[in-house]
Parts: sequence; C-alpha cells; structure tokens
Amino acid sequence: MPRINLVPWREAERKRKRQEFGVAFVAALMFAGAIAVVVNWQIQSAIDEQQSRNTYLKEEIATLDKQIAEILDLDRRKQALRARIQVIEQLERSRPEIVHVFDQLVRTLPDGVYLTQVKQTERKLQLKGMAQSSTRVASYMRNIDSSEWLTEPSLDILETKGGGDAGSDFTLNANQKNPQLPATDDQPQAKAKVAQGAIKK
Repeated sequence: MPRINLVPWREAERKRKRQEFGVAFVAALMFAGAIAVVVNWQIQSAIDEQQSRNTYLKEEIATLDKQIAEILDLDRRKQALRARIQVIEQLERSRPEIVHVFDQLVRTLPDGVYLTQVKQTERKLQLKGMAQSSTRVASYMRNIDSSEWLTEPSLDILETKGGGDAGSDFTLNANQKNPQLPATDDQPQAKAKVAQGAIKK
C-alpha cells in the first residue's frame, strides 16, 4: 500500500538551509574577525617596531648632536688658543721694537728740530714738533726715510711763524717697520722718496 507524506517538507528544507546559512555566516564573521585581529596585531607590531627604531634613531641623533657640539666647542677653543699664541708671538717679536723706534726718533732728529708730541696708532706714528726752518723738517723726513725702523714719512702740516728765525710748527706721519721680519704684501717695505727741495723756506 503506498505511503503519503503529509509533513510540509518544503518548509523543513527551507528551515534547514536557513540554519546552514546562519552557521556559515557566523563562521565567516568569526573567520573575518580572526583575520582582522591578526592583521591589526601585525600592523600594531610593525608600528611598535618602527617607533622603537625611531626612538633609537632619535637617541643616536641626540648623541651625535652632542658630540658635534663638543667638537665645535673644541674647535673654537683651538682657534682661540691659536689666536692667543699668535698675539703672544707677535708681542714677543715686537717687544724690542719700541726701544728701536724711540732710539730712531732721537737719531733721526736733526739739529734745530725738536718734538713736542709723539702719538702711535697701531704701526703709524704722528710726530708734532717745531723746527728752525722748513729745510730742517725736510732733513728730518729724509732721515726717517733712511731709517731701518721708520718708513714712509709724509708731511701733514707745516706752519711758519712770522718771519726770520721764528721757526715752523710741523706735523708729519711715519710708519713703524721691523727689518728683522720678512716683507709681505700687506706690509710693503718700499720707502717714500722725499725731494730735498720739496719744502720751501
């Protein structure tokens, strides 16, 4: 005798497929969540590692900056010491110069001429004085020109007082030199030529 199935099998089949779909959907969500967690963990790990590297690089850069600052400070000290050594050496070389300069001021001074003021600015000398005549001033300039420690005389002012033997006030300039040092471009040793008749009475 044939059997007739009166159970609504289509409804049961749809329910079974919905359950399977739900299970598959939940499994897919869990799988996607697991993948997201793993990816996030890897990204966070990479970020942490990069931050660690950045921190290390910053520390190394700070150390290098400190070392560079120390090197620059040492270089400044070195330059300062060199400058001091040069000043000391220059002072040692120039210490006897003033003695020779005063000696030459006396030796080059002709009769009838005397100085009232001597002013030194670095290696330049300004000489003020009185002379019996302008010819004696010219003689004084020639003596300076032939000196070993003085050079390049130049007349700045010459004032004759009245007439006769009243004399003349003069102001002339000269440069200080050291014959013991080699000549350089910035310290020429060429002497100024003074003509005997350059100054008239």
